[in-house]
Amino acid sequence: MIARTTMIAALLATTAMAAGAQELRIGLQDDADVLDPDQSRTFVGRIVYTSLCDKLVDISPQLDIVPQLATDWSWSEDGIELTMQLREGATFHDGTPFNAEAVVANIDRSQNLEESRRKSELTSVASVEAVDEHTVRFTLTQPDATLLSQLADRAGMMISPTAAEEMGVDFGNNPVCSGPYQFGERVQQDRIVLNKFDDYWNADAYAFETVTFLPIPDTTVRFANLRSGDLDMVERLAATDLAAAREAEGVEVATATSLGYQGMTINVGNGERAANPLGENAAVRRALSMAIDRNALNQVVFEGAFAPGNQPFPPDSPWYDQDHPIPERDVEAARALLEEAGFSDGVTIEVQVANNPVQMQVMQVIQAMTAEAGINIELQAKEFATLLADQTAGAYQASQVGWSGRVDPDGNLHQFVTTEGGINDSKFSDPEVDRLLDEARVSNDQATRKESYDAARDILNEELPIVYLYHPVWIWAYDDAIDGFTAYPDGMIRLEGVTMSE
Repeated sequence: MIARTTMIAALLATTAMAAGAQELRIGLQDDADVLDPDQSRTFVGRIVYTSLCDKLVDISPQLDIVPQLATDWSWSEDGIELTMQLREGATFHDGTPFNAEAVVANIDRSQNLEESRRKSELTSVASVEAVDEHTVRFTLTQPDATLLSQLADRAGMMISPTAAEEMGVDFGNNPVCSGPYQFGERVQQDRIVLNKFDDYWNADAYAFETVTFLPIPDTTVRFANLRSGDLDMVERLAATDLAAAREAEGVEVATATSLGYQGMTINVGNGERAANPLGENAAVRRALSMAIDRNALNQVVFEGAFAPGNQPFPPDSPWYDQDHPIPERDVEAARALLEEAGFSDGVTIEVQVANNPVQMQVMQVIQAMTAEAGINIELQAKEFATLLADQTAGAYQASQVGWSGRVDPDGNLHQFVTTEGGINDSKFSDPEVDRLLDEARVSNDQATRKESYDAARDILNEELPIVYLYHPVWIWAYDDAIDGFTAYPDGMIRLEGVTMSE
């Protein structure tokens, strides 16, 4: 721990800004994966993108869709055409102009790049047309209530078509976007440095010349570096440090309830590693869920600061299915399920987990709980990007992993459990779930959509390709010299209007 602290201090000393220039140093819980919006999937990657890559639209703290690169939009009466007016005067970091043709190229790449994870988010888009230089029209195969929320995230992030064509699948090595900051350098597991883009359309609203992101998995070390002055801000402060942060001199705290969840993704059909009792037998997965006391987990690891959960939406969400409340722990019922499934002597499963103290503690508590029901968990600690790569490749049995959440409920579910879902690392496939979740995308009526989600939950609650555990509360801590920071429910760090006194 001391060595890591010393190393960070040395790094920051060697990368100090010239006199008079301001640098913002942000401690991240993990390192980002590839910096290509079409290929990436990490939460911390989205934090970097918030400064690097503008989107067509964004969200407000109240979760309304608001303009960014698109300044206005309208729908046709039948919900099949979305016409967007684009911001004039915006440009990519390499000087390529942002216009309607750039939007067309971006959507085409998201839909057709072989490695793209955005395909399932844009399945409703039949074509995109440049009406004129600053007007673009999306034509859909059917109405899609989720499209604007998709365009408020990675599917709507605009990258330079020039750079994309030159770099191809390697674009993430030197990403070129149109945000307030441009890519400077990256050292894996060490730092990502962004430099202010002076030609940004709203450059005057951004105070820092350089923003440096430092991945520090140990929450205690992150907080210690903040208190010592080696960091200016940390994301995902541990709940156990919240009281200390509120009492610490020179430290401010901000919180927001997350839109997402943490859980365990089960490999049920992603290659040979699915061939085990957990992957092949839904009764074993249900026994695993029954053996977990979610309320105790929240108290032990998070001092009650988070919300126990068993669905992709928290219990206070209008999308939560009240017919499937958070289950009470039932060790005997879990043992009975194992016995009925032919595992009276119990089972042993492997669960990979990110090598940070919080997630390790989560799984150690679960490990102790499930052992009492005859489910022995062997933990495999991995660096987070490696964990995700192995998950994608099917090189796992179960994975403790979460999702930061989206404004529209579709974003928390469809891409994870539909047969062609872009992040369906479980490879769960059920035609009725596909039908129901596709149906939910078409209607703009909340009651109709909820019926579809509830019907899908009836199936998913039995099959459990994902065992949901809890819903986090985002906690940021930062130097009290920082002013203007606003906490958003999506967990992103938006730097517009943020300043830091000398």
